[in-house]
Amino acid sequence: MQAEDARYLKRRVRSSGLDVHPTERALVVQYEVEATILGELGDPMVGDRKECQKIIRLKSLNSHTDIASLARKVVEECRLIHPSKLLEVEQLLYYLQNRKNGNLDEEASISSIEEYVELLYEDIPEKVRGATLILHLARNPDNLEELMQNKTALGALARVLREDWKQSVDLATTIIYVFFHFSSFSQFHGLVTHYKMGALCMNIVEHELKRYDLWQEELQKKQKANILQNQTAKKECEKSLKKYQSLLVKQEQLLKVALFLLLNLAEDTRTELKMRNKNIVSMLVKILERHGEEVLVLAVAFLKKLSIFLENKNDMAEMQVVQRLALLVPCDSLELQNTTLRLLLNLSFDTGLRSQMVQAGLIPKLSSLLADEGQRQLSMFILYHISVDDRFKSMFAYTDCIPQIMKMVFECGEDRMDTELISFCINLAANKRNAQVICEGNGLKMLMKRALKLKDTLMMKMIRNLSQHDGPTKSLFIDYVGDLAAQISEEEAEEFVIECLGTLANLTVADLDWELVLKEYHLVPYLKDRLKPGSAEDDLILEVVIMIGTIAMDDAGAAMLAEAGVIPDLIQLLNAQQEDDEFVCQIVFVFYQMVFHQVTRDIIIRDTQAPAYLVDLMHDKNAEIRKVCDNTLDIVAECDEAWGRRIQSEKFRWHNSQWLEMVESQQLDSAGEPYVFGDDPGNGDPFLDSEDMILERPDLFYGAGTHRTGPGGGARGRGPRRIGGGALGFIPGSIPHHTEHSHLS
Repeated sequence: MQAEDARYLKRRVRSSGLDVHPTERALVVQYEVEATILGELGDPMVGDRKECQKIIRLKSLNSHTDIASLARKVVEECRLIHPSKLLEVEQLLYYLQNRKNGNLDEEASISSIEEYVELLYEDIPEKVRGATLILHLARNPDNLEELMQNKTALGALARVLREDWKQSVDLATTIIYVFFHFSSFSQFHGLVTHYKMGALCMNIVEHELKRYDLWQEELQKKQKANILQNQTAKKECEKSLKKYQSLLVKQEQLLKVALFLLLNLAEDTRTELKMRNKNIVSMLVKILERHGEEVLVLAVAFLKKLSIFLENKNDMAEMQVVQRLALLVPCDSLELQNTTLRLLLNLSFDTGLRSQMVQAGLIPKLSSLLADEGQRQLSMFILYHISVDDRFKSMFAYTDCIPQIMKMVFECGEDRMDTELISFCINLAANKRNAQVICEGNGLKMLMKRALKLKDTLMMKMIRNLSQHDGPTKSLFIDYVGDLAAQISEEEAEEFVIECLGTLANLTVADLDWELVLKEYHLVPYLKDRLKPGSAEDDLILEVVIMIGTIAMDDAGAAMLAEAGVIPDLIQLLNAQQEDDEFVCQIVFVFYQMVFHQVTRDIIIRDTQAPAYLVDLMHDKNAEIRKVCDNTLDIVAECDEAWGRRIQSEKFRWHNSQWLEMVESQQLDSAGEPYVFGDDPGNGDPFLDSEDMILERPDLFYGAGTHRTGPGGGARGRGPRRIGGGALGFIPGSIPHHTEHSHLS
């Protein structure tokens, strides 16, 4: 049945690399073939991917061949090579044209290994020939075991490499290729290490990088001098440039095989540590200045492997690796770009390196890659890490990031959304400008529809972040108050209800009729029940308290809650949660909101003990709690004369605590002695006045609005918090900053 439906075949060919053949005059094109069988509706049913290579043999290539014409012909006839690779093809052809390979067409035989070893004791051309023939053998994995036993051959190769690598790049490349084939298998790593190939390759790479710098300097000098020279001199300069390009291609081959061998050996962390001690990180970062695609891929892949260790990551940070990697994003090579993004992802866990990524302009670059399905996930992961820092959140609003992210969200439909995607959205929504961009058009409507339909807690968390911003964004939520209020019930999941409550609590909008909302959705019984200690998780209870604080801004809503007996419930909760600063501060804030309304103020002052609790908390160690208590008690003192005197007395006691202790001490000391100035203790000594007389002296009292500290040294020390007359333990905490008439969040 499946065979009948599978009527369409989708075939995709993608070029992945271009290189010279190690032994023949030929180019090797690496490519991938991806085949997908599609059903009648176009849905992929079966897929397969295969790596292939095509060898382009160049029989006409000789020392007199016009390389430019041959390169154009190769590109035109081979569809696997993109026209943009024309310059690279020319460089490879120059390399092949100048490569002295000897008789490379002869067959290599394992039985003739001794003859090949003899060639290693001759001149450079013969050494190249002997090494090439041994390389023929090493390319076949079946020969590696026998070659490993031939210590004479391997020892001769290692000796020749140590002694002659500076004399011939071809010789060095060929010998390293032999040991590279051994390094491709973990069981042969000991053999490669025994001949110290790793240390030798490190020296070779370091030397070649210095040579590259010298070539660059010489080339720049010639190009500057070329401006003032005649036509003949210009031709000489062009000839030098071609020679430089040929040398560069050879060097790229040598660096590539050396790095490959080192990367294989770095499988052992002890060997990797030795490489670090010899400054491998610095060499790899230096290679990032080059333009050869394959050597760049290797260098970035090597750095990615090294970056998982803290010391290596710190070395990369010092060498400004992010600035160099930013130049590779985006690039034509998918493999190079993918490897670069993976390295950047590893580095993005570091705060300082994230800052460097922003300075290097990676936010808009990565945002543009979100449209590419192949690069989307890695780009989003890096952007997510950057969005964690509040300093950089606003920068996303001026790129294509938010439209792309919103498109990805809506494409999910009713499917489960990736955690990374929604987490990124939650971070972006925490910024005011981002929130405005997200809500543009039908953005908020679509988000709300999905969140409510699927009961998506994380989506609702994003919506909650959107609702916290003042201005036009918050006004958009008025249309959804009823939808959110309908979710506040015992039947819904607690985590989802928490986010709905938090969103409603953020809606500090003057025009919102909270009394109507409470009545229509029967919220008062739910809110009142959740105020009972232990009735739910603390997170839910706290959100209920914050929600009540928002409702208390409305005159009718506050009266409805007070008449339902919410204030005694809040006091009971205050007693139960007195060691949690956030609970205490939010409950006190509810009282602060309620004393603004005549009806609720009368209930608080006359029918509850809330003012007494506020007096006890007036000198709490937490600054935010003290601030809210002071503001609330100031209003109570203005509206009730009796409470005003009591508050004034308590403030006097606090600000003059040491002075009063001294007076009491003197009274005790003189209790058994005759009075010097007569029988009445209040007649002559002002220090012995009664408390009532003291409170009538304005010069001894600091007003209710001041925060001046008395001799007691300011707020109460690490002693217990006293609520309702009891001494209770205090656990310090952090309370977010707030402003009057708005919620603590």
